[in-house]
Formats: sequence, C-alpha cells, structure tokens
Amino acid sequence: MPVSVTAVPCLSDNYTWLLQDEATGAVAVCDPGEAGPAIAAVERIGRPLDLILLTHHHGDHVAGVAEVQARCGGRVVGAAADAHRLPRLDQAVRPGETVALGGSRAAVIDTPGHTVGHIAFHFPEGGVLLCGDTLFSLGCGRLLEGSAAQMFESLRRLAALPEETLVCCGHEYTESNARFALTVEPGNEALIARAAEARAQRAAGRPTVPTTLAQERAANPFLRAPDVARLAAIRTAKDNFR
Repeated sequence: MPVSVTAVPCLSDNYTWLLQDEATGAVAVCDPGEAGPAIAAVERIGRPLDLILLTHHHGDHVAGVAEVQARCGGRVVGAAADAHRLPRLDQAVRPGETVALGGSRAAVIDTPGHTVGHIAFHFPEGGVLLCGDTLFSLGCGRLLEGSAAQMFESLRRLAALPEETLVCCGHEYTESNARFALTVEPGNEALIARAAEARAQRAAGRPTVPTTLAQERAANPFLRAPDVARLAAIRTAKDNFR
C-alpha cells in the first residue's frame, strides 16, 4: 500500500489520522483536534511531519494544529473557501486539486453539508479516504450549515469511489449509529452483522474504523438513500433519536 493509515484517538470520541507514504517515509496527520496524541504518534515514527490536513474548521478537528506544527513541523493544508476560519494555511486548496505527500497524491473532494466548506482527501493509490464529519461508519454528519441536497451530493461523490476504499472518518460513532440504522433497515443483514462487529470491536477496546465503502454501501442508510427527500427524512429522524 503506497500510503499507510492509523487511527489516533483523541478528545472523547474523535480520531486524528496518521498517514505515511511508504515510498518516501513522508508523514501527515489529518484533523488534529488535540495536540498530544498527534505529537506522540508522529514522534513514534521518528521523523519530521510533512503535512497537517484539515477537512473542516470545527475546533475538535483543528484545536491542536498550532502546537503540533510548532513541535513537529508540517505544512497546514485546508480549504481555500474556509481559510478565513481555519488555522493559518500554508496551502489553500480547492476541489479538484491534489496534495502531495511524498510520492503519493490526494485528490481534494468538495463535501459540503456538515459545514459549507467541508472537504475530503482521497489517496487513490492505497485507497484512503479522509472524510472528516461528512461520512461516518453507518452514519453521516449533522447538517449544521449545509442542506440535505448538499449532503446527498457529497455522499454520492464519496460513494462513487472504489469499494475497497478505507473510510477514515472523524469520530467513533459506529455503535450509536448502528442503533439508529437498525430502526431504518431492521432486516438488512449486512447492517445486522456490522452492528454486531462494532459491539465486539468496542468491547475489545478497538476502533470500529476505518470501514470500507463496500461495507457502507451495504449497511449505511444515509449512503443508501435513493434521493434527497429520503436522506433529509433519515437525517431528521437521527437528529431526534434517543
């Protein structure tokens, strides 16, 4: 795999993602919401940090940026459209552009919905998708700024990626998402199996992510919604689910 990826737990239920280009050893972190875990992960590799990738501006994804950069180095990369509310960017990117990590390149994908300036990074050689709070295991992000139509199109863009793509999302939400998803598709065998797998993973103290797009296409009711109206209805129901 040209790019390796590791989940780094931080805060109460967030993940920072640690990436390394296997050909050159170049290192990146994505969404360091807390500095300490990200710094420790980089220092275990034992080389300077090359990139700090940001999917969106929320504090639980960017609060550690300044300290991580001061300690480990790294160029900060984020959406040009959100530069006014992100930490200072060394590289402001737009959808359709690419970001180099050593010999690997990530495509920048426009994924509004959770926020209007949200982006994702896709490393096709290695099949790694850093999707922040757009797509979760068995869920999707709340529509805090964007619309259901925007989220629907964002999920369609992500669903079009190869099925073996690793879904590296921003939070450990799978168990709670599964409880809701089973109310939407109680007879979905793939969902029932995924819910059981997630319970076992958490009971063993392991992350439930990354998952794959194949798993999400089979079990995630948000990714399976056939149209905007259905996605909006499911999202509203999830917002009120207890």
